[in-house]
Amino acid sequence: MKIAFYGSSLLSSYWNGAATYYRGMLSQLAARGYQVTFYEPDAFERQQHRDIDPPPYAKVVVYEATEEAARRVLAEAAQADIVVKASGVGVFDDLLLEGVIAQAAPHAIKLFWDVDAAATLDEIRRDEAHPMRRALPQLDLVLTYGGGPPVIGAYEGFGARLCRPVYNALDPESHHPAPPQDRFAADLSFLANRLPDREARVERFFLDAAARLPDKRFLLGGNGWHDKPMPPNVTAIGHVGTADHNAFNCSALAVLNVARDSMASVGFSPATRVFEAAGAGACLITDAWEGVELFLTPGEEVLVARDGQEVAEHLAALTPDRARAIGEAARQRVLAEHTYARRGVEVDALFRAEAAKKRERSLA
Repeated sequence: MKIAFYGSSLLSSYWNGAATYYRGMLSQLAARGYQVTFYEPDAFERQQHRDIDPPPYAKVVVYEATEEAARRVLAEAAQADIVVKASGVGVFDDLLLEGVIAQAAPHAIKLFWDVDAAATLDEIRRDEAHPMRRALPQLDLVLTYGGGPPVIGAYEGFGARLCRPVYNALDPESHHPAPPQDRFAADLSFLANRLPDREARVERFFLDAAARLPDKRFLLGGNGWHDKPMPPNVTAIGHVGTADHNAFNCSALAVLNVARDSMASVGFSPATRVFEAAGAGACLITDAWEGVELFLTPGEEVLVARDGQEVAEHLAALTPDRARAIGEAARQRVLAEHTYARRGVEVDALFRAEAAKKRERSLA
């Protein structure tokens, strides 16, 4: 089956945390025989900060960030068996949503793939005229990369025919143990772009912990932090490309995950970074969120903290031997249960079931 996928970017992770998720999912669908075309706009300097060349598992069409160009690529949706509008493209999102519904062939599966469900649902709740309210009953399927029961209930309450979470996962060929590098050496490393609904939690879990442990070294990677006041033992290094993520995760005693406000509020939303760090065998400290135990066992495969004080306590008590043991336990867990290969099987089954239902309806 042919997939037309309209997303933010497959080629660049620059201000685009969904890139790893897209790559993992679409490579596995291609391995199962799907022909993928990914449409991404030339916007937000992403094409100037590519992490990868066009991959063998997808044809990538980069279009100008203009309405004319968006309409032109939308016309190609008519040739696909599955048409996907992803959240957060960043330009002409409403036009793309309406376009995939209007341009998709009658037999095609039409779906919305939400990589930030909590934020999308907040927008829908605040706006009675939000385009998603009109679109959801016309779509066959909503997939989300997190959220669990709260998100499923919310989407189906707004009219979605079927909503299913397809969680972040690990691509073991991309994220794995690697030799440490001096430039990433630290006691605690944290990788995240600076965003409004994350910043307060970064202050609470990362910067507060650094202030409590002035003799420890803290490393901060990601865009937007250059003018943020920080304790003197924190070093901000800017954007870290995906090619360097393994070394980044393997060069510190521990790695921190901090969920965004919206993700933490709904729970069941492990970030891509969780699986990247676990795949590299890093010792992960995460902020507390509902559902974490479904992915990693607290105290054995991950350390869970409720605030910066608990992050500092975990780090102060952590020995290299215990860090290695926790990291290796996490790596074995995600390799067994949380790979994109397993997620690909789930999505393939969903697509095939939906295609069968559409065939039955057409014959009725």
